[in-house]
Amino acid sequence: MSVPYRLAALGRAARLFAIAGAAAIALTGCQTKAPAPPPVAPMYEQGTQPTRPLTENLPTFTTLPNIAVGHTPVRVGILLPFASTTPGVKTLAAAMLKAAQLALYDSGNSDIMLLTADEGTTPETSQAAAVGLLDRGAEILIGPLFATSVKAIAHEARDRGVPVLAFSTDKSVAGDGIFLLGFLPENDVRRVISYAAAQGHHKFAALAATTPYGDVTLDAFRTAVTEAQGEVGQVERFAYSVDAALKPATDVAKTDADAIFIPLGGQVLRAISPTLGAGGLDRRKIKLLGTGLWNDPANLAEPTLSGGWFAAPPLADDAAFQNKYKTVFGTAPPSLAALSYDAISLVALLAKGEPYRRFTRAALTDSNGFAGVDGIFRFHPDGTAERGLSVVVVTPDGFREVDPAPRTFQRSGS
Repeated sequence: MSVPYRLAALGRAARLFAIAGAAAIALTGCQTKAPAPPPVAPMYEQGTQPTRPLTENLPTFTTLPNIAVGHTPVRVGILLPFASTTPGVKTLAAAMLKAAQLALYDSGNSDIMLLTADEGTTPETSQAAAVGLLDRGAEILIGPLFATSVKAIAHEARDRGVPVLAFSTDKSVAGDGIFLLGFLPENDVRRVISYAAAQGHHKFAALAATTPYGDVTLDAFRTAVTEAQGEVGQVERFAYSVDAALKPATDVAKTDADAIFIPLGGQVLRAISPTLGAGGLDRRKIKLLGTGLWNDPANLAEPTLSGGWFAAPPLADDAAFQNKYKTVFGTAPPSLAALSYDAISLVALLAKGEPYRRFTRAALTDSNGFAGVDGIFRFHPDGTAERGLSVVVVTPDGFREVDPAPRTFQRSGS
């Protein structure tokens, strides 16, 4: 992976920012007084106008002994549940910090400083942690992980004019300076449904649990089918358990649709897979479609899922990141670690801009987007991220891309 660069124009307006890394890790140290830069425009061209915008390099901000007087480093606040009492969450937070450190090292930009804080378990602790990072001079916040924490810190971040790159997938907390790097299921659904329609599938049935994830994916499913000029057929819902799913799975297997959308994963997906076959599913006529939850090697052994399609980040890019992380840290990274790598890499890409103006809304919502280890992405004005995903087929020998992810958001010939 190389240092971030900007690709040459693809068409007259293409300016895709390719992200590959960030800088050596900076540790906190003593403080140095520096003169204030000239006044600047508010961070948010539209939306909440900050009452206490970050506009000068205050002597109370965190600095290092080797930083020259008058120079403003790029202070990046990282807010994650480092002290969580849930072992899996604590492990994930540690891995995401390691991925951020790897991105910092890869860019070679020693001007970037990582300032960390624990998001805690309550809105109050999250808010206090964010205030601490802002008081130390953070120009941009990476994290938090949970939607409740994002909501808790939003006011303080907006009041200082500091953008937030959060890892939540809850769209309700996005916008007005809050940008979500998390994988939104709507992206998965739109990609796989549009591809299936392009391959001649027109009537779509669905089998989904009565969970928030099921609600979101079914809403996206109906929208995507309509956009693809298809027809929504039979939709079966069930409580999220194997027993509750068996009859709906049998019923949907007998549908007259030519594609069945199944936004499920884990043991429930694998347990009901044989039921689909036993229920009379003809895989020669009916294509099974899934979301990123299908991206689990355990699904490869399920014969009924073989030949099914789902959307996922580019497989080669993801494998390259995983191999690099494992080489450095000795263990495989969790999937969300790539988001942390991309967040710091994006910071490094924009870090050469003028202090207090480098992370503007215009820069972060560039329509040409950015390229990360999970493929291309771009932020919409509402704070959600659109991603370029591959369509992947399940085979007994592994996952294989049948339609590679796009490498640019520019349309052909533009």
